[in-house]
Amino acid sequence: MQPPFQHDDLDLPAAVARARPQLVEFLSHCPEWLLCTAQRLVPEAALSSLAGIAHPREKISVLLDLLEEAGPAAWKHFAQSVCMEYDLPLDLEVLLMSSAGEGNFSQTEESGTDTRAQSSVPKGSARSRRSSSSGSDKDAKQRRLDACVRYRHLLVSSIRQRYGSRRAAEAQEQTQPLPFNQTFVNVVIHQSKAPRFKERAEKPREEVAGAPEAEECADTAVKVSDLLCSEAPSHTTKPEDSPDAVFQGLLENAQQTLIIFDGLDEFAANMDVSSSSKRSPALTSPLSISQLFAELCHGNLLPGCTVLVTSRPKRLPDFLLCTVGVLAEIWGFDHERVEEYVSHYFCQHSFRERAIAHVKNNTKLLSMCLIPALCNIVCICLEYLLLKHQMSVELPQTMTQFYIKMFLIFLNKQQGDCAGDEETQVNCNKKAILGLFDLALKSLEEKKLVFYVHDIPEDVKEFASLHGLLTVFEVKTSGTCPEAGYAFVHLSLQEFFAALCLMVSRRVDKNYLKKKFFLKSKWTLKNETKTEFMESFHIFLSGLSSRECRTFLMLLAEQDEAWVQEKQDVILQSLKKLAATHLSGPKVLELCHCTFETQNLEVAQHIGSLLNFKYEFKNFRLTTLDMSALVFVINSSQDLICLDFAGCLVDTDCLEVLAGCKNVEHLSFRSRRCGDDFAAALSKGLQGMGSLKKLELTGGSITAEGMTGLVQAAAQCLQLEEINLQGNRIRDPDGKRVMDLFSKMEKLKKVDLSNNHLSLNAVLSLAKEGIVCQNVTELCARGDTMVIYFSGTSGTAHRSPDLKLEEKKEENKEHIIPTRHVNLCLQDHRLLSQHAKMIVAILQSCPCLSEVDLSGNKLGDEGCSCLLESLPCLSISKQLNLSQNLLSVSGICSLLKSVNTCQKVMEVQVSLCHGTAVLRFREDREFASLPPREEPVFSTDDQPHGEESQTPTTPQKIRLTDCNFQASDLKNVCAVLKECGHISELDLSQNFLGDEGLLQLFQCLPKLKMLRSLKFNNNQISLNSVFFLAESLTAPEHIKTMSLSLGHPQVVHLTFWERVSSTSRWRSGSLACPKQEGRGQSFSLRDCRMALEDVTRLCQILAQCPQLTEIDLSGNSLSDQSIERLLSFLPSLCHLTLLSIRKNSLSPRCAVLLLNSINLCERVRVVEVRSSENAFLHLGASMQSQKTSCRLTGCAIGEGQVEELCSVLEQHGWLAEVDLSRNQLGDEGLRCLLDHLHRVPGTCSLNLSHNGISQDGVLHLINAFVTSGNTTEVQVSLCSKATLIIKLTSGGDPRKILRLAECNFQPEHLEKLFLLLERCTGLTEYTSSNNNMTVQAAERLLHSLRKDLGLLKISLEEPWVCRESVVDLLELALQASGSITGITICKDKTLFQLVIRFPPCLEKTESVISRLSLHKPETKHSFCQRLCEKCAQLQQLRWSHMELHEDEAEMLVRIFLPLPELKVFGLTSCSVAPAGIDYLISGLQSCQAIEELNLGYMKLSSAAIPELVLGLCEMPSLKRFILNHNSIGDDGCSRLAEALRKMHSMEEINLSHNEIGDPGLLNLAAVLLEMQNLQKIDLSGNCPSPAGGEKLMEALAHCKHIKELLLSRNGFGDRTAVTLPLCLPHMANLKILHFQNNNIGQAGGLELARALVVCGLLEEISLSENDLGEQSIHALSKGLPCFKRLRRIDLKFCGITDGASKSLSLGFQQCPSMEEIILSWNALGDGGARELAIALPKMEKLKVLDLEQNRIGACGATRLAEELATCPEIQSIRLWGNPVPKGLPETLTSQDPRLCFSFN
Repeated sequence: MQPPFQHDDLDLPAAVARARPQLVEFLSHCPEWLLCTAQRLVPEAALSSLAGIAHPREKISVLLDLLEEAGPAAWKHFAQSVCMEYDLPLDLEVLLMSSAGEGNFSQTEESGTDTRAQSSVPKGSARSRRSSSSGSDKDAKQRRLDACVRYRHLLVSSIRQRYGSRRAAEAQEQTQPLPFNQTFVNVVIHQSKAPRFKERAEKPREEVAGAPEAEECADTAVKVSDLLCSEAPSHTTKPEDSPDAVFQGLLENAQQTLIIFDGLDEFAANMDVSSSSKRSPALTSPLSISQLFAELCHGNLLPGCTVLVTSRPKRLPDFLLCTVGVLAEIWGFDHERVEEYVSHYFCQHSFRERAIAHVKNNTKLLSMCLIPALCNIVCICLEYLLLKHQMSVELPQTMTQFYIKMFLIFLNKQQGDCAGDEETQVNCNKKAILGLFDLALKSLEEKKLVFYVHDIPEDVKEFASLHGLLTVFEVKTSGTCPEAGYAFVHLSLQEFFAALCLMVSRRVDKNYLKKKFFLKSKWTLKNETKTEFMESFHIFLSGLSSRECRTFLMLLAEQDEAWVQEKQDVILQSLKKLAATHLSGPKVLELCHCTFETQNLEVAQHIGSLLNFKYEFKNFRLTTLDMSALVFVINSSQDLICLDFAGCLVDTDCLEVLAGCKNVEHLSFRSRRCGDDFAAALSKGLQGMGSLKKLELTGGSITAEGMTGLVQAAAQCLQLEEINLQGNRIRDPDGKRVMDLFSKMEKLKKVDLSNNHLSLNAVLSLAKEGIVCQNVTELCARGDTMVIYFSGTSGTAHRSPDLKLEEKKEENKEHIIPTRHVNLCLQDHRLLSQHAKMIVAILQSCPCLSEVDLSGNKLGDEGCSCLLESLPCLSISKQLNLSQNLLSVSGICSLLKSVNTCQKVMEVQVSLCHGTAVLRFREDREFASLPPREEPVFSTDDQPHGEESQTPTTPQKIRLTDCNFQASDLKNVCAVLKECGHISELDLSQNFLGDEGLLQLFQCLPKLKMLRSLKFNNNQISLNSVFFLAESLTAPEHIKTMSLSLGHPQVVHLTFWERVSSTSRWRSGSLACPKQEGRGQSFSLRDCRMALEDVTRLCQILAQCPQLTEIDLSGNSLSDQSIERLLSFLPSLCHLTLLSIRKNSLSPRCAVLLLNSINLCERVRVVEVRSSENAFLHLGASMQSQKTSCRLTGCAIGEGQVEELCSVLEQHGWLAEVDLSRNQLGDEGLRCLLDHLHRVPGTCSLNLSHNGISQDGVLHLINAFVTSGNTTEVQVSLCSKATLIIKLTSGGDPRKILRLAECNFQPEHLEKLFLLLERCTGLTEYTSSNNNMTVQAAERLLHSLRKDLGLLKISLEEPWVCRESVVDLLELALQASGSITGITICKDKTLFQLVIRFPPCLEKTESVISRLSLHKPETKHSFCQRLCEKCAQLQQLRWSHMELHEDEAEMLVRIFLPLPELKVFGLTSCSVAPAGIDYLISGLQSCQAIEELNLGYMKLSSAAIPELVLGLCEMPSLKRFILNHNSIGDDGCSRLAEALRKMHSMEEINLSHNEIGDPGLLNLAAVLLEMQNLQKIDLSGNCPSPAGGEKLMEALAHCKHIKELLLSRNGFGDRTAVTLPLCLPHMANLKILHFQNNNIGQAGGLELARALVVCGLLEEISLSENDLGEQSIHALSKGLPCFKRLRRIDLKFCGITDGASKSLSLGFQQCPSMEEIILSWNALGDGGARELAIALPKMEKLKVLDLEQNRIGACGATRLAEELATCPEIQSIRLWGNPVPKGLPETLTSQDPRLCFSFN
């Protein structure tokens, strides 16, 4: 409101300018009156200028100019006339009277105001003013000060007058209805934190290209002095005089100046501060508003002034956030202020109390009233309804419905009692109402909040102004005249009207409506500038989609219900879709608001089900209205949810609403604001949450008092399972009280009181009360952690997994008393020795302790001893942890004594360096179940024989590692150990005991009668201790293994056999028991440098060990002499089975020395030397002559060692294999070796691969092959494989085989080769592959190869084979001598193969020629005739990957197929013209002698089958029928089945990879019933269903001679897999079963695995690519011992884990014929690799183990490598694709190349 001015201060132009916009707007409704008035006040001549003006507003503006020019008197008269004639708005009336000079300062103020104003002026200022002189600076300054004082008083009085307590009375005098009652109640203002806003401000902003710029945000240029001192807008106060003086005064007193920028959010998008400078701008220079704002905020203008900025919670300019001093958030009302506001609003009504009661008693209404604008709307509606309906009032349920009601009330209020009903009012103003809706929507889309006269249609403006829906005000920008601005009385009203526009406008279709509906987030987003003025738009749209609003919308839209409902459904469906998307916490809340507004339970249920587990809210404030909407959605759903409030400000009023939430399962509050009051408020509503299981109040300020009240209330929540009160201020809770409350909560499982700064007394009190509480299972107090676990059922505890076996035994008993186990942890609480007795008392109070952890305290030796002395009186069933308690050696002795005093102690683990001290116990039930054990084995002087205890004993483990023990310390320790007669494992590693300590320890070992393992690692022993330990092997045979290493780290690990009862003493040296057969000893000494004399001494000692079976001397740098000496002792080691020397440099001579061991000791079976550093000797158990294998690979053996090597080999008559690959023999070494070959006795294989052999060496080898009588096979390849293998025989073998590949022969080499081959008349097979042999050379070869009698097989693989035509290749075949009995042409392999019989059979040739002559006599001397002559005895014809032309197909049919001896015909993957294929198939009818027909990969469809069937009917001898990889469907399969029905000789059917479904399969199954000779069937890769699979299985049960069953990749599933076991018992001869990739799960896999045991002849099993499950693998493992002939098993992609590896390994060990195991692409880790490694030495025939693509790491790979060294027969272990550390594969492969880490 503009305050009045004194008459003598009147500035008429300024006053008129301020009044003009509103005045023009008002007078536009009464132009005739204005003209009449002007005629009386303005000269007639001046009025003549109006004649040419047509526009009414322009005419009114000119009339006002004329009145102003007529002088103050005329203007004053005019102003008085207007105010008397019309009811002006109060602010316009005041403004107009001020322009007329009406009233003075004292008249407009309350009594006494002027006096107060005068008295507030400093006295000095008043005196100075009276004696001032206008000519002096002092007087000028005084005038400025006086003006400033007056200006300040004007501001104060103006504010009082506008917002004072008597404003309501003035409001009653005005006649225009105000939209909102001017009742003022202070809102809640909360100081916020700047970092949160700054963080959001750092997010990148999105520039909105082309966005319309709102006029009210225009950034125009203004001067600072003009802004502060010149004409001000109508709603500000103008200085009374001397504006320059006032401005100067402001500059000098800036600290007392407050400048307010209201509504920054509406301007921020257009703000540009890029031109802001660090220097202060000139005060008189124009600045843009944004620059002015920035300069004021930065302090460049008016430094020291206070700038107050108001804004909605939007993204703010970055510079503002950097300079802001205080951030505050206006929250609105709380319950108290709501009541205050309602009371004020209804202060003049008799029903004030009723109104207050209505609001307070309605939760939804009260929640809405917390927002001041909504509170005003509620009051308006309530007032109207109470006035209309005195008896009962029915209020709307949602905000949208309230706005509808408010709108209708505004319509009625203006009309008064004469108004009709609501429908009448709407219809009367329909056009203006819809225009207002359009204005609201259009302005929102354009981000426009202020409109001008030209923006609003006249009827809309009149309607909105009349009903108080628009407010009018003056808008002024620099350089322009003020004009009237209009805005909706509240932004929410504009959004409401915009939403109504969308819902009722016919121009808005469904797609546009969908586009306009979105959720508004409370957080600042990149795209927020697009929607920054839409706060409640989506909520109103949702509310308008409710059924209750349908009638109102129909009225406005003038449409039927279906039209309106269609639009409403668009909103409802959009809400449902939004619920299915990923929503942030604020958007979830907005969605709940929208859902609440719909009041649609079906929609709420749907959205609630989709929002399950999405209720997570972080770092924003939730109001009661928010909570109401949230609860509405949650309660509408049937799902139990988790509600998480992290850092959110939640009013206690919200908790009252939350109390009605029935479906909350997990409720969490994380905020420091949560204190005792919050806890108390929450406690009131807990009981109402019937589904609550977990309650979290973390990071708050709750004290012990608040916790007690909360727990007391929580005790009434019967379903509550967990309470989390972390991070509060609960320092000293009442332990007894709290535990009593917890004990009443039957389902409670966990209470977390961590990070509450609990005192030690509080912790001990909770521990004391907690362990005796019957439902407590664990109390963990670790530093700041305090967690209590409960059983979840009153008086019972969770059963331990260790008790499951015992419970199963007792499951049939009627009554089972549950066993209670309690864990207690008091860790890191600085417990001292004086607390020990208190702890003992606490522990004694609980008879069912399981684990007690007292680590991290300061109990010391004294405190720990006190505890240990009380150990027999304590009931601890699992573990006592005393780590980090300042223990010394004497404390360790106390621990060891407990082993003797408490029989339940199972393990003691101590490490002084690491502070570890742990005792583990045998549980009572296990301890009681142990059988009585005889007191063993060796009696001593201290305990005479016959006095053994008969009580049950527990094997005990003692680990005293890293204790810094010296030999002197061991005396006390050993004294205690001697008393512990039940120790099974003793570990004294990582100490400093040395040789002396080892000797002391061995002296006390006789007392340790149950010892199974002794570790003495890293104790600084010397070589003398090694000899001492080796000598102990000669003692009674109780030592099982001895593993020693003097490297880094040192290793001393001994294991012992279990000893039996005896009466002798250990120290006597005599055997303590009868000799036990089969108990071998192993001795390992690594990383120990030994001289020759040391080796000799060691060997002498070891030779005295009668049961020594394994010796490992790896990494000891043994010299050749030492190894020779070691080998000389082999005959003395009569039970030795393995000698390993790894990581030891071995010279070529040394390798020969190791080879000579076969002559030194007849028990040597394998000599293996690899890579000049690894050597293994495998010895047999007996002296009987057996085949011996010698492998000296990569040993640098050259020509110089050949003679000596051959001398060694010549002495041994039972060689099976000699492998000299990867050496350095060269051609000369080969010649020398070949010269001695004839002397090598017996039959053996000689491998000379990778020895640098050239073509000349190969020819020399072939010459030896031709001339030697004992060389039966030579295989040579000079490519990268560099293969050279010679097989020798002692005689009687008719075979003579020569294979040459990639030898890069030149013509001269080939000529020599042919000359050599001409001499080899005994050759049976010759293969040449890629040897540079041309077609001409091949002809020469065929002429050279001859044989006296029998068959000769010739195979040529050269690139020209695939280029030559069929005729050319057959022409080449005619060059061979003898009769051709077999022709194979395979162009994809470039293979041309002939089988030739010598001598040729002329009788059969003449018969065939005569038959051909009868057919076509004219071709007698043609190519065909010669072909017939040569192929008259043809038995096998196989062509593959050939392109047959019509003439070639005709030749095939006419010449080859009719041959009388043709038994095998194969045409696969060949390209034949359609006519040719038909001709070919019809020609098969002449193949009457054929036994095998293979037409695989020929793209045959079912259409070709009828003709094929005719041919099959002419093949009575057919045994093998192969049609794999064609396109045969059900029809073709059915026709084939009918043909096969008559073929009783059929042994093999292969129809794999066709398109056969159930119909075809069923017809085939019916035929199988009659095929009694069938041995192999392959139906893999077809498309039957499980039902078809079942029928097939039933038919196969009748095929009793079946040997191979291949049914892979059919997707049979469990249904078929369960049926297969039913037919397996009938397949007694089954050898091969392939069932991979058949969708078999655990159910089918289990049945199949169990049934396989009946097939004892199985040699190959493939179940890969089936998710069998662990149970199936275990069942299969159990059945593996039944397969004595099993050679290969494939379990790839079966999901096998380490859990199944042990049972698999045990099963594999019992398969004596196993050669290949495939376990690739599974989940085996190091554990699985370890189990398989253990099994490797026991699988003597295993050749390949495939473990590719598993999870094997360094440990597993290393273990496999170690065991592989002992398995000479294994060829490869594949480990590609496992997570082995970089570098390790190369290391392991260098040690053993059989480990393969590459992809093959």
